Amino acid sequence: MPITIRAGARLVPTIATFSMTIGLSASTRGAHMSRFIELLEAQARALDPNRVREILFDMLKRLGARSGCLEIRFPYFVRKTAPVSRTQSQLDYEAEWKAQVSEDGRYSFRVRVAVPATSLCPCSKEISAYGAHNQRSLISIDAELREEMRIEELIAIAERNASCEVYGLLKRADEKYVTERAYDNPRFVEDLVREIALELDADSRVSAYGVEAENFESIHNHSAYARLVRTQPRKTA
Repeated sequence: MPITIRAGARLVPTIATFSMTIGLSASTRGAHMSRFIELLEAQARALDPNRVREILFDMLKRLGARSGCLEIRFPYFVRKTAPVSRTQSQLDYEAEWKAQVSEDGRYSFRVRVAVPATSLCPCSKEISAYGAHNQRSLISIDAELREEMRIEELIAIAERNASCEVYGLLKRADEKYVTERAYDNPRFVEDLVREIALELDADSRVSAYGVEAENFESIHNHSAYARLVRTQPRKTA
């Protein structure tokens, strides 16, 4: 479905894939499938986390369910500025909102982003007389939130903990900057998830999370992978 995401004062048009599920009682024969589509067709407003919550509870009411889940997956576009030339370009990220009401009535909201980045191998840098191998990384953050947290904020956490972020368009001077920044900021795949987890731990808006990073190795025919999960909601003071 075509949708518009509201990100503060910015409106981001995109195409979303929806997954809409409800929990049926043992005595209920089935769901009225057309009501899912009717609900989506009735959406004219831009979506943000508060609006997603409203849609979820509207879905449960329309279908007479106590529990259910609404997942919205979409490419999310951010206009980035190259570090030296200041050239601007669009970069796309995979994003997902997941709103859920459990059988006991608990509401939860999760945001997931998949962020491409650059990582440079610390071991290669240490043992080489010059240069070091680097690779594209894909960093995924899946955060359960107590309060609203913008998609851009999670993207920024991933990018600043990589060796260097990536851009849609770079000039020669930008390529030099990116290459040298990565060299000065080496990261193992384990470093990526640990540093991101520390930032998420320090943010009171995040109650639980999962962080994954996959490095698509440039000198091996395999990937390096790390994952770190906090499953229990963190207690607040």
